[in-house]
Amino acid sequence: MDKLRIDGGQPLHGEVAASGAKNAALPLMAASLLSSRPVRLERAPALMDVHTLGELLRSMGAQVERDGASLNLQADRIQACEAPYERVKTMRASVLVLGPLLARFGHARVSLPGGCAIGARPVDQHIRGLQQLGAQVEVEHGYIVASVPGGRLRGARITTDMVTVTGTENLMMAACLADGETVIENAAQEPEVVDLALMLRAMGADIEGEGSSRLRIRGVPELGGARHRIVADRIEVGTFLCAAAATRGDVTVRDCVPQHLDALLDKLRASGARLECGADWVRLRADALPGARPAAVSVRTSEYPGFATDMQAQFMALNCVAEGTATVTETIFENRFMHVQELVRLGARITAEGNTCVVQGVERLSGATVMATDLRASAGLVIAALVAEGSTCIERIYHLDRGYEAMEHKLAALGARIERLR
Repeated sequence: MDKLRIDGGQPLHGEVAASGAKNAALPLMAASLLSSRPVRLERAPALMDVHTLGELLRSMGAQVERDGASLNLQADRIQACEAPYERVKTMRASVLVLGPLLARFGHARVSLPGGCAIGARPVDQHIRGLQQLGAQVEVEHGYIVASVPGGRLRGARITTDMVTVTGTENLMMAACLADGETVIENAAQEPEVVDLALMLRAMGADIEGEGSSRLRIRGVPELGGARHRIVADRIEVGTFLCAAAATRGDVTVRDCVPQHLDALLDKLRASGARLECGADWVRLRADALPGARPAAVSVRTSEYPGFATDMQAQFMALNCVAEGTATVTETIFENRFMHVQELVRLGARITAEGNTCVVQGVERLSGATVMATDLRASAGLVIAALVAEGSTCIERIYHLDRGYEAMEHKLAALGARIERLR
């Protein structure tokens, strides 16, 4: 099992290009099931989750081919509308095939998904919404078994009990081929949801309201192919910016969308970092005062456009070496503080109580062997290791490989002393 070894204490300097977003690539791949025509996804990140979903689509009969930084998909010969447990147990996003399969073929059998153990992420919103669209859905022996009497879903007005990104995406895809109009209230507003709507529209879907809490979809008889460039990974961008702030460096991230990071950029400014933004780049400078520590800044996670839960661990790592005390409150997932004990092993001073952590900044962390527990926790540990004195070994980095493309190579290009141990 691969590990990362990082010798800390080196400020990051230079430029790095953002990859395509994992959280956009996966629903876009699932959306290819809605059509028999070719779909080409440009800037497709080479990630374990992307590979896993590609294998799932192939098992159904779809063609999935990588062409450099692009993926070519075509679902004209689907033979099985099933996502078996063996192929989806490591990735929650596999549930995204449910809506497209049901909408196009009228039936689906999808295993209840797995993924990072960061808390309960129920699929009841997906099931309830599909039932409102006319599907018959049962959960049997760990599988969601769904069918559509008459073969075609019907438009409906759906109000979700909670904001759910994958739920919004699943219902939006299903509604594209439903008879009549569907309105989704309390819809997720994340940039990845907007990116999916843009590609669906390129395929011929009739969608309005992306980026707001109210989506309107008028069903069409069929969808065509499309060529789409995946939106930049705002979480990867934010991770590099937090790493630059923590190491007191100077880093420019290109090929990104700065306005997708407004909540994080505000917090980084409050920490003392200097930020400049262009149309597709953002530069963070924290090296103006050598030896100075960032200021502690409290954060509270919330749905977009609030502070992203996927940036909580990385910002906590920054607070670990900050001047002062900050609170980190997690409101999305109830079990997303598993990285705390690993940060403590590096010398951090953190007290957890319920859904809030109190982080008392220290002057320095010290290297140790730590274990990654989930995807974003892995990134937080990498940032902590970059500022720690001595050598840190991060085990179980397969979590990191699920969501960060060539992270050690990108960090090394910025001056980090990092290597993968196989």
